[in-house]
Amino acid sequence: MTRARRISTSASNRWWQVLCLSGLICLLSLSPASAQRKIEIKPDSVSLFNGFSVSADLVGAAQLLLSDYGQYEAALRLNLRDKYFPIIEVGYGRANHEDDEVTGITYKTQAPYFRIGADVNLARQKHSGNRIYIGLRYAYTNYKVDITRQPFPDPVWQWDTSFGVKDEACYQHWAELVFGIDAKVYGPLHLGWSVRYKRRLAHDDGKIGNTWYVPGYGKQDSNHMGATFNVIIDI
Repeated sequence: MTRARRISTSASNRWWQVLCLSGLICLLSLSPASAQRKIEIKPDSVSLFNGFSVSADLVGAAQLLLSDYGQYEAALRLNLRDKYFPIIEVGYGRANHEDDEVTGITYKTQAPYFRIGADVNLARQKHSGNRIYIGLRYAYTNYKVDITRQPFPDPVWQWDTSFGVKDEACYQHWAELVFGIDAKVYGPLHLGWSVRYKRRLAHDDGKIGNTWYVPGYGKQDSNHMGATFNVIIDI
């Protein structure tokens, strides 16, 4: 009786060992394929260089049309796999602020400027043509200013207090943090806007202190925020 039980137990152990060994072989044969499926990454089908776009800003042009300062601005932006967008922005800023109501000062300047930087597309479906991006810019301008004050007699001594400078050389370096959205309208046409936080890095206003307007940067006494609205053509 005891011997029969031992034989039965031994046979059961052998069958259990055979089943475990068979299961282990099956797992080993399947696991490479499973692991391969889990870590398989499909290559991006879009080439590294995926074209470029040209754009023009309408906000600066509207400012120049409706007020006494503003700028014309255009940009060239490269497209790297719809993810990274190196960009260069060039413009021409101008101000003709005559006879300020408070100071009686007339301020004139006009000069080119440029910005260079890059944007990163944050949109989940980056190949859809609609983009949400964040970026950085480095900007620089070198400009000259004319400042005059109309004749104004000293109230006590009646001296002439008018003054003026002409072609005073100035420059400014600054950085911008950019957040923007581009929306595909039709075919290669996009419309987009951006908001920008500006920070002066280095500047020289000559002998006159803070200049009233800096081409590409804006009015010195305003806050550090700016905005653009762009018409964009993908090429």
